[in-house]
Amino acid sequence: MKLSQTIITYINIAHFIDHYAMLIFAAAVIIIAPTFNMKYGELLPYATPGFIAFGAGSLLTGWLGDKWSRRNMMAIFFFGMGLTLLGVTFIQTPLQLGIMLLLIGMIASIYHPVGTAMLVSNAEKLGKDMGINGVWGNVGVASSALITGVITQYFGWRIAFLAPAVVCLVLGFLYVKSIPRSADQIVKKSSAGSARVSKSVMIWVVASLVITVIASSTTFNAITVALPKLFQERLSNLTTNTATLGIITFFVYLFGALAQYIIGNLLDKYSLKNVFLPLAIVIVPTLYLASTISDYWLIVLAIVIIVAIFGQVTVNDTILAKYTADEWRSRAYAARYFLGFTAAGLSVGLVSILYNQGGFDLMLKAIAVLSMLTIVGAIIFPKESRSI
Repeated sequence: MKLSQTIITYINIAHFIDHYAMLIFAAAVIIIAPTFNMKYGELLPYATPGFIAFGAGSLLTGWLGDKWSRRNMMAIFFFGMGLTLLGVTFIQTPLQLGIMLLLIGMIASIYHPVGTAMLVSNAEKLGKDMGINGVWGNVGVASSALITGVITQYFGWRIAFLAPAVVCLVLGFLYVKSIPRSADQIVKKSSAGSARVSKSVMIWVVASLVITVIASSTTFNAITVALPKLFQERLSNLTTNTATLGIITFFVYLFGALAQYIIGNLLDKYSLKNVFLPLAIVIVPTLYLASTISDYWLIVLAIVIIVAIFGQVTVNDTILAKYTADEWRSRAYAARYFLGFTAAGLSVGLVSILYNQGGFDLMLKAIAVLSMLTIVGAIIFPKESRSI
């Protein structure tokens, strides 16, 4: 296997781990909360600092990736994630849990600015490789709900953190052995070249991206954090088994993963705007409708919602890949993910507040209103030429 392909393989695995690790707590909180004599809405905010660090930390990690070494930063990611997940298994209080979730968020902040930049630098076909990478991330999201649900049901929530900790440490050793320091010098000319556009057009690109990143990242995080609890409440007529709910959530997320692969291939064939706008339009009415329904129809709408918001992530990352140069691409992704994940981190508290005030009915309607900003971002995004 060529070095560039080996690098992409590890980057894809890291994307899986990144999202898997960040959502273990979202699935396990249902079981953890009673052990501390707390309710779901009371313990959930303890994850907020970790999600904020997930975004805020990307400024530093992206800068280190460009100025020091992307290869070494990803080594720190594998080993650091293993150690922080292991640390959760020893916590005894909600405060200790919050501290460990904060550390997990800090380590997780390495992946998106550094890993995505490495992917773009090694990609043969940008849209396709971004789409495949998105599949790995979304399977991580889906697997987190499934595997955590099964493990917590039969082995306890501490094992749900211990098992991926061991996997991360093993992968860290394999990564260091397989990827030489020279990996930082690889840049594929066919995929990494930035678009050359006028300043006036670039202003609209940036404005569109800022609006869309804030709205879509908040929506993405709110839905992925809330979905296990939403299914627990609204699918109670179908099942109350935690493992079964995890399986349902897993298959819903798999549709999102499939969508990212399809969207990635479409982005190699069609203009960004022609893919961007339909995805943005779909999100709003489906979120609003989902606020009042349950059982099988909720599962159907959840699939549509996940497809749209996960597909949007691929669009956002491809926009940035096409409009930035390699020498500062980690920092560009750092700014993108700082903005997106900081907004997303605040969404954990937002979910808790809205849920406590009006349940998922209020929460989903509020997120639907926020998602209208994504439509605005799609409308103002300029039509690029196919030579870009």
